[in-house]
Amino acid sequence: MSSSGKPLSAAKPAVGAFAPFSYGAFSLLWTATLISNTGTWMHDVGAGWLMTTMNPSPAVVTLVQAATTLPVFCFALLAGALADRMNKRRMLIVINIILAGVVTILAALVWLGAMTPALLILFTLAIGTGAAFAGPAMQAVVPQLVPREALRPAIALNSMGINISRAIGPAVAGVLIASVGLAAPFAVNALSFIVILAALMVWHPDTPPPRRRHGSLGADMATGLRHVRHNAAMLATVIRAAAFFLSASAYWSLLPLIARGAEGGGAQLYGILMALIGAGAVTGALALPRLQRTFDANIVVRIGTGGTVLALLIMAGAQIPVMLMAAAFLGGISWIAVLTSFNVSAQTALPDWVRARGLAVFLMVFSGSMSFGSFLWGQIAQASSIRLALLIAAAGLGVGLLATRRFAIGQGEALDYRPAAAWPQAPVPAEGQQDDQAAMVTVEYRIAEQDRATFVGALTAAGTERMRNGATAWHLHQSVEDPEIWLETFHLPSWTEHLEQHDRVTRSDMDAHTGLRRLHLHPDGPIVRHYIAPGQGAASQTKDTT
Repeated sequence: MSSSGKPLSAAKPAVGAFAPFSYGAFSLLWTATLISNTGTWMHDVGAGWLMTTMNPSPAVVTLVQAATTLPVFCFALLAGALADRMNKRRMLIVINIILAGVVTILAALVWLGAMTPALLILFTLAIGTGAAFAGPAMQAVVPQLVPREALRPAIALNSMGINISRAIGPAVAGVLIASVGLAAPFAVNALSFIVILAALMVWHPDTPPPRRRHGSLGADMATGLRHVRHNAAMLATVIRAAAFFLSASAYWSLLPLIARGAEGGGAQLYGILMALIGAGAVTGALALPRLQRTFDANIVVRIGTGGTVLALLIMAGAQIPVMLMAAAFLGGISWIAVLTSFNVSAQTALPDWVRARGLAVFLMVFSGSMSFGSFLWGQIAQASSIRLALLIAAAGLGVGLLATRRFAIGQGEALDYRPAAAWPQAPVPAEGQQDDQAAMVTVEYRIAEQDRATFVGALTAAGTERMRNGATAWHLHQSVEDPEIWLETFHLPSWTEHLEQHDRVTRSDMDAHTGLRRLHLHPDGPIVRHYIAPGQGAASQTKDTT
């Protein structure tokens, strides 16, 4: 089996729930990530419980969860822009080496008894920052590991792997804390980085050719945001995700306190509850393929949201450990159903050229919602009670589901995002014109009167595509002197960005372009003109006919 992800057999495997394991690179990284994530979950349990021993205030304890996710909200877009520009494998190796060092120092401080609440928050922020820079790159490599038809089960298996580690890690952490001490989970987490680093060094993917041109990092980040804003499938996904994760974060952030307040509760019960969430998620992942064959992704999200509401209500009303365990297991099943549906929707909504940045926006929404939610539910619990915070969160899930029901997820699965490579080669700028100067493109159409309504509707949709592929502004005007003439104008931050725009047009985009060309009255097609803003020289224009 090759490290590029191609199976040993020439026969194409059936795209079943476990088909991605037929690809060597996927199996390698999945196994390594499973082990590494087990260490991460042990760390999370250790950090949450350590904080309860130093300061049991709900407002302080929930800061651990907030500090874990806040850096992702702050840095994920920058990380996505870097991942779209850099070799993702090398980037992941460097990040994991740094994280291994940070976690090792943390383990040593806990073992020496030198940890304080402020230091724990700072270390959690540092580790969260490393995760923020690794997350977009790690998610963006998934399409390199399996073909597109195996992407859905690959994402489901990744989610299942995370939750297998969630089932194992917390349980082991609870035992280690009780039998060895609070430093043990952090030490094991530090060792787990060796496994993921070894896998990344062994894996040698068939990397795509590097981008020929680069704008500024800030421009790349802005382009990623504009793409999500004008990508209907991706925008619907992030809106639905924000509505869910804001309220669902309640039981994640309050779970240490729920375990401490239960009858006979303590570190072991907390570890068991975390493990049961993971076990429920694994169970849900195994059942999810059949559920997805039976129901649309939007119905699966509704079912998962309903299960999360029920889990929150049980946690709010129960003090008996067995009831809390049942709620945790249900919460895990529901969590995986919703999270996998959103992940698949996000992956299939994005073309490769902006995948890391688009996934970074999704991670920002996820982490921002979890971080703000953790802070919010901690403050509500501090001011009133944990029970009331959980009840309000359950109500918030219902309101969020109703408020976002018109935003359908999974829209990208019907689109072909492969590059069309159909635009003619762009003209070469004249002497004195600079690639980093702002650019403008105009397209002149001649449209018969009876086709105007159809044309305006089709070109308005094409305008959304221009914005999605890098334009900063788009306009359409009709000639006063000759009403048959229509002028489309779109602006770009640089000539370099327009050159890259040529490579971003997908096969689905070209279907719309072909329809517009049919409406144009001249057989040679619309007239395209390119402009560059004046830099050191005078403004000038070139003309070509496409």
